Amino acid sequence: MTTRRTEESHPLAAGLDALTGTAAVTQLFEAQAASLAAIRPALPALEDVATMAADALRQGHRLIYAGAGSAGLMALADCLELAGTFGLPPDRTPILFAGGTDALVHMKGQVEDDPASARADLAKVAPKVGDLVICVSASGSTPYTMAVARAARAVGAKVAGLANNADAPLLTECDLPVLLDTGPEMLAGSTRMAAATAQKVALNVISTRAAMLLGHIHAGRMVNLQAENAKLMERATGIVADLADRTKAEAVAALDAAGGAVKPAVLIAAGASMEQAQGLLTASGGQLGPALAALKT
Repeated sequence: MTTRRTEESHPLAAGLDALTGTAAVTQLFEAQAASLAAIRPALPALEDVATMAADALRQGHRLIYAGAGSAGLMALADCLELAGTFGLPPDRTPILFAGGTDALVHMKGQVEDDPASARADLAKVAPKVGDLVICVSASGSTPYTMAVARAARAVGAKVAGLANNADAPLLTECDLPVLLDTGPEMLAGSTRMAAATAQKVALNVISTRAAMLLGHIHAGRMVNLQAENAKLMERATGIVADLADRTKAEAVAALDAAGGAVKPAVLIAAGASMEQAQGLLTASGGQLGPALAALKT
């Protein structure tokens, strides 16, 4: 059996344990930073995944994440941020994580090798035609993740596969393959390092680009965030004040009128009624830029 590149010894790792002081942490950092270069060849594939994710969510379908171990944690981290950052309801972005919530307290390796539990987890989510499942696996052969990918495709859902080995089965058994060829790890096989770093950035790119396509980002601001705490309310106030060119007091009043929703609040602060704001957003497909432009004409 061919050794996976993520299991090979890194050429700079031989003397790693002999390094002292900042030389040791510098070597570890440089290897992490170098892993990001593996994302560049994958950028067209990331755009394809983001476009399909946005299309699925726009049409009322779901964006489902799946993974095990370190790769699953990267998927989980991206998934859990979508509600607060982009206002995406959690029931539209479920996560399948090998071992479930118990594994978040104590990760047990054997759950990665259980395809039956993967199929059971997927059955609870019940993917359908139109849904997109993003499966993440450094090896690209993790039994749990592979079982999710195969079962999801069998019911007609689309599958995007992120893997860090070129010969990974996941890349041939999905609709949208994404290779992040990060190569050997400084600690051979420890894919929580370079592989996971590249996975996290790739997932950030996918979800943020999808949010752009959905109109949840305008002028580099999160215009569909959910202001669920004091920090986010302060952020929402700043966004409304900035985009509508109004005072913070006026922004707070607009947010109150809009029930805390940033997009209509920007339009209200800029002079629209709530009814007019809703109509403008409906006409623009939820895109704040065109809605603002229409208000000003």
